[in-house]
Amino acid sequence: MSTVVSFGEIMLRLKSPGSTRLLQEPRLEATFGGGEANVAVSLAILGVPADFVSVLPVNPLGDAVVAELRRHGVNTGHIRRDKGRLGIYFLESGAAQRPSTVLYDRENSAFSQVEPEDFDWQTIFTGASWFHTSGITPALSPNAAKTALHAVKQAKKAGLTVSLDLNFRKNLWNYGKSAPEVMPALVEYTDILVANEEDIQKSLGFSAKVCDGDSGTVVHEGYRDLAGAVLEKFPNLAYVAITLREAQSANSNDWSAVLASRDCFLVSKKYSITDIVDRVGAGDAFSAGLIHAMISKPGDPAHALEFAAAASCLKHSIPGDFNLSRCSEIEALLAGTTSGRIQR
Repeated sequence: MSTVVSFGEIMLRLKSPGSTRLLQEPRLEATFGGGEANVAVSLAILGVPADFVSVLPVNPLGDAVVAELRRHGVNTGHIRRDKGRLGIYFLESGAAQRPSTVLYDRENSAFSQVEPEDFDWQTIFTGASWFHTSGITPALSPNAAKTALHAVKQAKKAGLTVSLDLNFRKNLWNYGKSAPEVMPALVEYTDILVANEEDIQKSLGFSAKVCDGDSGTVVHEGYRDLAGAVLEKFPNLAYVAITLREAQSANSNDWSAVLASRDCFLVSKKYSITDIVDRVGAGDAFSAGLIHAMISKPGDPAHALEFAAAASCLKHSIPGDFNLSRCSEIEALLAGTTSGRIQR
């Protein structure tokens, strides 16, 4: 199986224990995470060769990141080590009607100083068939935006399939450019676009009625119209995948997704997820599941959508950014095993 290359920043994640407020207790749980790294780890666990490309500082934190990625089977041979710092994000998990909150401390990180010429993309893409990145990378700095655009151009030149998760983060676009000014250029070199409705609205400027104002229920026709408008605007796109989260509280969500092309509009099974352990990284788990399924069973978009939705559903039960679900566990959920009974 050929390699999937993922490009982006990985950070130190510092989380308050359980559902406590940030610094309510004198300790924080330290792990690592970041959109594109989460995808690479999930793919490696699913059996897909994954290569993570990034920039890390030359210090013990950078060493620990490399060790953690290698522990999960991710190739780190194309990670650049340079001066600077590791970005940090602080996470406070919500509960009931209190939402989760994220505080970023990633300005001037080693990765944010990246330059287009820092990587030999021709060498990196040798033996690869797929390239994945997200809208987080171009939000970090002008340099990161230039490098992300250069990377997708080089990926297409090398004949790779390109997937892009829009991943709109309003608190990151602080260097004088807005997402709608930057993201369309990346989408023009993309084959598979992954997003939720807010990502599309805030990154690309589209709008559609996707929720009934009276009942709050999802309107699938609105998602069909939204995906159709994106496909019409960007003729290079083969598929648009949109995740649908219906939140009753911080602990209880309904989760599903749609997948649209010019030939089909598919709606996945809806999962009612209660007692959520950690929803961070669920979208990345969806992207990884979609990539895995499209590579392992090409030409079966219905299976790809259902596999991706099931993979991201299981991520809600796992602490940390990474989806540690195995392929057999996702397939069991697809087959209807939803009780959570002990497997002996």
